[in-house]
This record gives sequence, structure tokens and C-alpha cells, in this order.
Amino acid sequence: MKLRLRDLQRTPRAVLTCAGILTAVIALVDWWVVGNIYFGTLYVFPMLLAGTVLPRWQITLAAIFCSVLGELFDPFPFQLITTLSQDILLFIALAGMGLYSREITVTQLRELENRQRVEKEVAARREAEEQLEFVIQSSPVAILVMSANGEILIGNPTAHHLFRVGAGELVGRNISRYVPALGRVPSVEDTSQSFRTEMQCRGKRNNEEIFLANVFFSTYRTAMGPRLAALVVDASEDLRDRAEYGLEQLMAGSRVLVGAVSHEVRNVCSAIAVIYQNLGRNRGLVKNQDFEALGSLVEALNKIASLELRQSTGGFEAKIVDLTELLDEARIVLEPYCAESDVTLNWNIPEKLPYVWGDRHGLLQVLLNLTKNSRRALEGASLKRIDVSVAVEHGIASIRVADTGPGIASTEKLFQPLQKGAEATGLGLFLSRALMRSLRGDLRYDPEAPRCCFVIELVIADIAEADHV
Repeated sequence: MKLRLRDLQRTPRAVLTCAGILTAVIALVDWWVVGNIYFGTLYVFPMLLAGTVLPRWQITLAAIFCSVLGELFDPFPFQLITTLSQDILLFIALAGMGLYSREITVTQLRELENRQRVEKEVAARREAEEQLEFVIQSSPVAILVMSANGEILIGNPTAHHLFRVGAGELVGRNISRYVPALGRVPSVEDTSQSFRTEMQCRGKRNNEEIFLANVFFSTYRTAMGPRLAALVVDASEDLRDRAEYGLEQLMAGSRVLVGAVSHEVRNVCSAIAVIYQNLGRNRGLVKNQDFEALGSLVEALNKIASLELRQSTGGFEAKIVDLTELLDEARIVLEPYCAESDVTLNWNIPEKLPYVWGDRHGLLQVLLNLTKNSRRALEGASLKRIDVSVAVEHGIASIRVADTGPGIASTEKLFQPLQKGAEATGLGLFLSRALMRSLRGDLRYDPEAPRCCFVIELVIADIAEADHV
């Protein structure tokens, strides 16, 4: 019936045609039939049809027209009071049926539209739920939903694999068994508002194996009570990678240190060798066994130092580096570091910089070490500022790191290791200079600059070589 009403609304001309034909048939029958039979009430049927498509004022006009037809073919004699009251009642009946038909049609059509809208919303919600279910089930991240007491309500296949649990066995278990930190998260009922955050904590698999977990979780309310949703990622591999990387860098730094020390030892051995040769001209020492043994020791020590130097220079390898990209990375690392201590970091960098010989990570380490030293020197300064600038000339790109600190009182032993009163191990500047020299560059202190200024010198790479990077 509802579909028919909607079809009637779509074809009002056909409906009105049917109503007109039915009205004409009733009028014709009323005119043709001879006898005291009143056919005026039959006009209710065309009014019911017309009421489905006509507005109120047109329904009123149609009721007047049908009332006139009923009176025109009325077989009873006209009496003013009786006939007039009869016609008024007929008009009211016809208009009321037409308006009633209209209201029923409009109401049912609205109900139909509402039902269709609800059906579309239900279908859209069902489709969204299916898509969400697909995302959860196919996600490479462990997804969990818990109740207020920590009971697991939903766990995707990745969560079962992460915790080494059989398919479907996570539901009903308590999350404290696998991620104890999540079991201590307050529920929505215990807090004034929902929250979302992340943490790194210890996780445990079903076989008691421990792993490092990165957890992203949030709380929310539902009609069934408070809920806790969490994403769990196994970060054990990242932890191992960081540890291995740290060890690799430690070994690389040690190799640079050994290389620098070996270089100094070889210089001393070269000086001793020269003195040994000069003493060899003394005829009284030519056949002296101790003197000859000393020469053998000097030669052996020189060979050992040369061997260590050759082996130690493999920690960092000079490569062609884009200086612009390197300094962009340095800004990302150094600016938040300086902001923690309210130190202003100013950059005076040309738009275009050449390619240079160096090592990206090694150069970042040197810049970070110089910035750390400047930040410590600025702790008691009234003006806390570090200026980083770059100049290019004579095949050298110079990175100047200057601060507004009190400066350095004595620079004679500035680059010597293990100095008294130095921060940490006292190897920062020594290792930094050794590293820069192993990369074809250098690190020096500029005594002519005001206050404190260090200069990193990098050899500019040939353009033809840079094109092959």
C-alpha cells in the first residue's frame, strides 16, 4: 500500500484523471436513474482519490464542485432549510474525506521516507562495522578492547600471535597477565573524563617470555559500561637495534681514539728514530747491544702504531655528503635540545651549499658535542645564544659554532684527552678532532673570534664526484 501511495504521488495527473472519470460516472448515473435515490454520498470515492495528490485549497474546491453536482441531480424537490443543511453536510463530508485521505497519504509517505532513511543508516553502519572488523582482523598491530576490570573482550589475530595464544583464547582473560601496566589503568568510572596516551612498558607472552611493548591506549564509555582500547607493538627489535647501534658507535669512537693515540705514538716514535739515528753516528755505541735493542724496540713500536692506525680508520669512511641536508638534520636535532635550556640557536646558512667529504652521522656527533659544550658554558650567562654559520672559500667549507659564554681561559691543552676538571670523560673535543681528521677535515679553535668559537673544516667534493652520489 505504501508503494502504491508513493506511485500515486509520482503520477498526480493519472490520479486526477481517474477521480474525474469516477465523478463523471457518478453524475451520469445520478442523472440517468429515475427514482428517489440520492447518489451524492458516492462522491466520497473520487474525493478519496483526489485527496492523495491535491493540496488543501484544491480539495475544498473539489468538495464544493461535487456538492453542486449532487444538488443538481438531486431527485427531491428543493427546500431552502432542508436542502441547504443537506448540502452543507455533504460538503463537510466530502471535504473531510479528501483532507483525511491527504493526511493519511502524507503521514504514510513520511513514515516510508523515515524507514528508508533508517534502513540506509543501518546499512551504512553495518558496512562501517564490517570495514572496521576487516581493519582490526587484518591489522599488523595487536588491537585489544577490555572492560573496566581488565577482561579482554576483543583481540585480533595479531594480538593472539603477539602473546602466543591460540585463536580465540584471549577473550575472557585478564590483560594484567600479558601487559601488567594496562591492568593498572583507571577506568572511565574512576576518572572525570576519558583520556588517551601512550607508554612503553614490559609485556609477557603466554610462554612467560618478556618483551618490550609500545602501548597506545584510550578509555571511553559505552551503553554496556566503560571500555579500554589499546594498540600493542613489540618494540624488542627496535631496542636491540638501538643497543647494537650504540655499541657500533662506541666501537667506532674507540677506533678513532685508538687511531688518534696511535698517530701521536707514531709521531713520537719518528722523533725517537731520528734521535737514534743521530746517536748511531757515535762510534762508541755502534756495537752496544743495549743501543741496538733500543733501535729494535723503536722500530717495533712504530710498526705497531702504524698497524693500529690502519686498522682503526675503518670506523668512519669519508663519503660525499650534501651539506645542506646535513645542516637541516642538525637543526632538527639541536633546536629542541637548546630550547630545553632556554638557549637561542641562530643559523646563518647560505641557501646553496656544496657537497663535502665527510660522514653524516659523524658530523652530527661533532656538532652535537660542540653544542653540548656551549650549552654548559652558557648556564650562568645573561645572554644565552649559539650562532652557527657557514663560509665557503678556497675549497673548504667552514662551519663556525660560536656562543656568548665566558670563553676559554687557556687553550694550550684544549684538545688533549682526560684533562682535569673536564666534563664526563674529557674526550669530547679530542675525539671530535680525531674524527674530523679521519674524514679529511679538521676541527680547530679560533682564538681571534670573540668569546668562544670552534670551526669545523670540510673539504669540498668535486662536482663530477657529487653527481654520482
